[in-house]
Amino acid sequence: MSARLSFCFSAVAALLLFSGCENQRIAVTTYHYDNLRTGWNHHEEHLKPQNVQSPKFKLLHPVSLDDQVDTQPLVVPEIKITAGSSIGEHEVVYVATEGNTIYAIDAKTGAVLLSPNFGPPVPTPLGCGNNGPNVGINGTPVIDHESKTMYVIVYTLEAGNPAYRLHALDLGNLTDKIPPVLVTASHQLSNHTTFNFDARYQRQRPALLLVNGNVYAGFGSFCDFSANLSRGWLLGWKAGSLIPLPANQLNDTQPSSPNNFFLSSIWMSGYGVAADHSGSLFFVTGNSDYSGTTYDGVTNIQESVVKLSGDLATVQSIFTPADQASLENTDNDYGSGGALLLPEQSGATPRLAAAAGKEGSLFILNRDNLGGYTSGGPDKVVGKVDIGGCWCGPSYFSHDGPRIVSSGGDTVNLWKLDTSTTPLSITKEASSPALTTGQDPGFFTSVSSDGDDHIIIWAVSRPINNSPANVSLYAFDGKPSGSNLTQLFSGVAGTWPNTGGNSNIVPVVANGKVFVASYKQLSIFGLQ
Repeated sequence: MSARLSFCFSAVAALLLFSGCENQRIAVTTYHYDNLRTGWNHHEEHLKPQNVQSPKFKLLHPVSLDDQVDTQPLVVPEIKITAGSSIGEHEVVYVATEGNTIYAIDAKTGAVLLSPNFGPPVPTPLGCGNNGPNVGINGTPVIDHESKTMYVIVYTLEAGNPAYRLHALDLGNLTDKIPPVLVTASHQLSNHTTFNFDARYQRQRPALLLVNGNVYAGFGSFCDFSANLSRGWLLGWKAGSLIPLPANQLNDTQPSSPNNFFLSSIWMSGYGVAADHSGSLFFVTGNSDYSGTTYDGVTNIQESVVKLSGDLATVQSIFTPADQASLENTDNDYGSGGALLLPEQSGATPRLAAAAGKEGSLFILNRDNLGGYTSGGPDKVVGKVDIGGCWCGPSYFSHDGPRIVSSGGDTVNLWKLDTSTTPLSITKEASSPALTTGQDPGFFTSVSSDGDDHIIIWAVSRPINNSPANVSLYAFDGKPSGSNLTQLFSGVAGTWPNTGGNSNIVPVVANGKVFVASYKQLSIFGLQ
């Protein structure tokens, strides 16, 4: 019986389902599974609470890599590798490192199939150590499964100068399908002068996004250094041709600042820019001038959730917390976390978003009208809960109604939403025990289930500031026991010696395996 290939995904999802004679397998082609950034794989047939809790679930393959990994692994079944010594069909996990190497690894055996390098990384840009001694591929790539193309931005030295290039790589051999393009841009400031993109001062941290037939990338700064020269950008290119879009988004277009300090970066601890079913884009911005006086929501959009048209020409809506000036003064970036878009719900407000930052307030927003800015408050939001400091991003799943998984502070919290009430009701359903975690508060999660059953919440801790600075994989039963999330598993999943730079590790669950990329290692967990 020949295998049958089918695709099962929403208008913005990149979670592909392969159905065959043995079982169904999924492809993870973008950050947090889909363009809504739900972090939910609801086609996991193999991993269930009872077997993850058993001794059969363990580290199967530690795979050595050349450098630290700040990107999320991507997984694609049934890829025909056409180069190297392992030509043939494989289920492949792709991992991009700060050393500018992209690995194609057999997901079942851990064997390295391909590992091309795309040039020397930039050593400690501007003296910033946030993402290790090297910055190479810092934002998670995105894959177009139909054309078997990976889009990735590489940061490298060209004639001794830092430069970004966008590549379109063939999944079978990881070579360029067309010549890579140099990332350039310019934007008019409010005084009609021109501001130019400069790769020396811009960090491409958020995961790439593929939607509207375009590839999008957000940019921030290196440790807020050279803040007089760095500003937050969102750029786009036509998929396939890599032709830049005519418009781009610059979050701070003011020609001057009280402290000569601009920014309004898009960084989100590596979380991806999101997209809804209409193709609108969503991201969260960080701090700007520290005085709290330059915000106007038009020429400077700092500390905000932003909804942007797919052509990058129009800001369609924003939400800015009423305490934005305080966030500025205390460097409490709202933009340390990303924006989760919930699948459409029943009730009076069907299209929702959720985002939290360093201050720890998780705001639930109406995507049709994010709420704007209300000086002195109250914020015009659908709901608000305190989750603890969040260098992180939420996840989502549905079981007898919508659930948001938050990971601020050092615990996983499960929130139940009742969308039938006005205003919407948000209740903390359960919490995990405190994770053994370090660095700044918060960490990243994902969710696996088989439909609405066998729900598991996965998390990766951050290292404690000591040797060997381990990071650990945790699993919790997604169906709480009272007010508690039952821990199913914890185990070392690599190390992170650069304790001065946050690990923003996203666990990826696909086809009976869990993939965790850390410092010079990919850890593949599964059932033995």
